[in-house]
Amino acid sequence: MVVPAPELPARVRIHEVGPRDGLQNEKSTVPTAVKAEFVHRLAEAGLTTIEATSFVHPKWVPQLADAEQLFPLVSDLPVALPVLVPNERGLDRALALGAQRVAVFASATESFAKANLNRTVDEALAMFEPVVARAKAQDAWVRGYLSMCFGDPWEGAVPVDQVVRVCRALLDLGCDELSLGDTIGVATAGHVRALLSALNEQGVPTGALAVHFHDTYGQALANTLAALQHGVTTVDASAGGLGGCPYAKSATGNLATEDLVWMLQGLGIDTGVDLGRLVATSEWMAARLGRPSPSRTVRALSHQE
Repeated sequence: MVVPAPELPARVRIHEVGPRDGLQNEKSTVPTAVKAEFVHRLAEAGLTTIEATSFVHPKWVPQLADAEQLFPLVSDLPVALPVLVPNERGLDRALALGAQRVAVFASATESFAKANLNRTVDEALAMFEPVVARAKAQDAWVRGYLSMCFGDPWEGAVPVDQVVRVCRALLDLGCDELSLGDTIGVATAGHVRALLSALNEQGVPTGALAVHFHDTYGQALANTLAALQHGVTTVDASAGGLGGCPYAKSATGNLATEDLVWMLQGLGIDTGVDLGRLVATSEWMAARLGRPSPSRTVRALSHQE
């Protein structure tokens, strides 16, 4: 039954991260052809933004070492296909293949910046400055990911003003959108509202924000609803609930796209996604990975329970 709630957006854009964030941790190599079919199936299910891959050095993320081979297999799709670029070399590789949307990956905490980027927070921002500038000069759209916005496995709770400072810096570099990451899944709804309000107070518009929740403590949907109530209209999710974070051992899976779509449909919020096709896609990928999908909605609708 569809029962709309007041003060919620009429439409939400889902930023699908399954092919990149969802698969990057897989220990066994997923064939390039399977990844390409995954992206095609997601597009056929109605997703309009699909993060295809990452142009990182193969040493760091071996699962995504085939970025040059994969991207041409999906680049003709009529959807947005952002790719992660860690530095200028990654940007060069992405632009050479015609990528028009790129993302950089920053941290709100020093500990995670050191673990993930081997730099301080400010050193990482300095590294991203020419990347963003050159991308914008090529008319590319740039997303800034910010990890550890709510909690850090080494530092504990992350002060709101600390997160706001790095968000403001990423916007000042020229990022078009910021994705606020709850990397280890410790956020709760009140914390989400507090951070979003603090960002607005420092001149960061809600329209420039996306949210990226992990479901470690079962709070991803509650946190998403809090963000929607604040006016956020872009939500990151991963088909089938795939993924986590290779540099934060306590991180569990991303918010499952199917679980998000189920909630949004019940609220009367348009996503453009065909839930049946999406569930079938996640079942297909789960079979390729050799394990059932962790998404509750996939399990319910495919009678896996």
